[in-house]
Amino acid sequence: MPPPHRADAAAAPHDWLAGGFGVYVHWPFCAAKCPYCDFNSHVAKAAVDQPRWRAALLAEMEAARAATGPRRADTVFFGGGTPSLMPPETVAALVEAVDRLWGVAPGAEITLEANPTSVEAGRFRGYALAGVNRVSMGVQALNDRDLRALGRMHSAAEARAAFDVARAAFERVSFDLIYAREGQTPAAWAAELRAALAMAVDHLSLYQLTIEPGTAFGARFDAGKLTVPPDDDAATMYLETQEVCAAAGLPAYEVSNHARPGAESRHNRVYWRYGDYAGVGPGAHGRITGADGARRATVSPSAPGAWLAAVERGGGPSWAEEVVAPPDQATEYLMMALRLTEGADLARFARLNGAPLDPARIAPLVEDGLATADGDRIAATAAGRPVLNALLRALLA
Repeated sequence: MPPPHRADAAAAPHDWLAGGFGVYVHWPFCAAKCPYCDFNSHVAKAAVDQPRWRAALLAEMEAARAATGPRRADTVFFGGGTPSLMPPETVAALVEAVDRLWGVAPGAEITLEANPTSVEAGRFRGYALAGVNRVSMGVQALNDRDLRALGRMHSAAEARAAFDVARAAFERVSFDLIYAREGQTPAAWAAELRAALAMAVDHLSLYQLTIEPGTAFGARFDAGKLTVPPDDDAATMYLETQEVCAAAGLPAYEVSNHARPGAESRHNRVYWRYGDYAGVGPGAHGRITGADGARRATVSPSAPGAWLAAVERGGGPSWAEEVVAPPDQATEYLMMALRLTEGADLARFARLNGAPLDPARIAPLVEDGLATADGDRIAATAAGRPVLNALLRALLA
């Protein structure tokens, strides 16, 4: 008996080509755990055995290649955790492995996330020599008081100095900021945003602070020891972010991401355009279309020790996997694509779903100014993106 949904799962075996293919490598270690962070990041209790971890990541990459079959990598992304704690020779070995196993597309985007401490900035030239051509820096704030409150280990001056080093070393530089921080006013954020735009090369990621369960901030918030700006102030900060960035030539191309035209994050666009991606490392997720045409969701053990043990046991990849039936792929595609200003391809949704979106669900959203639909595509408007979850519920309920 064939696996459940096998026939359905193979109904659109080449759908991933519309989004491309990327390789994501997760480095789980950080020098300290930020109080707002709910990512799979860990402070190592002892020195990381770099050769052992390099060997394990390379082995998992081999397993990923066996799962994808032959294809070419459009992007490579080193995320974390703090990938800039990896030695440049480890990054070089992994980039070389991607090229050997899949082939790296000409002009491929190879990104590494980095913290802007002076120690990590000292490795930037080595990463560039390893093949990295884009760095994404976790700046998060441009004043020392808020950096301390966010648990960051760098100062504002150190962030600016690291940014200058990055500009000299890499073709493309992005950095992140968090807004709606404790005690922050819309006027203070507007001033900080303008300072950031004066620094920016071609890309900014600007995130509203969210209080996540299980984080130190979550515990403080529940105990009444942390306050965030009221919803009206946070909404004002979001709207001003859109206006100020657009006026500076970095319009939003995704809910939280702004870029000069042509400088969008190609790797993240693989996710948002619902391409395939191989996830390598602890807690890494993937979407892989196999030779049988079925698309599988993969997820690796999140605990670094458990992941390392699973890889070193051999006999296959560390990850668990589940076939994603095309109607579920259609839902995932819509959820991701509507984050982009370009929106979603209605014909692609219909192919995956086996039926088109109900026009009766689309029409009220268009009438209310929350979405546009031109027959070929549906997109959230500037008014719709802040309430994207509600818009999705209306379309998919």
